[in-house]
Amino acid sequence: MLAKYLKKAEKMTARELELEKIKLEIAEELGFGNRVRESGWGEMTARETGRVGGIMSRRLRNGESSIASKK
Repeated sequence: MLAKYLKKAEKMTARELELEKIKLEIAEELGFGNRVRESGWGEMTARETGRVGGIMSRRLRNGESSIASKK
């Protein structure tokens, strides 16, 4: 299940869906996945979202994700 998002899942591209999946996976690892699913990313602090974004960028840069090879 995706987090609350401004764009409906049906209208998201495959890349957007994959990125959203990675973000949610990282949020789960950091311990606030339930909060994201219930309230959406808008309720997260800048520090929390920045942490997710930083880890996500590192994974994409290092090729640790399947989407990294699809550029």
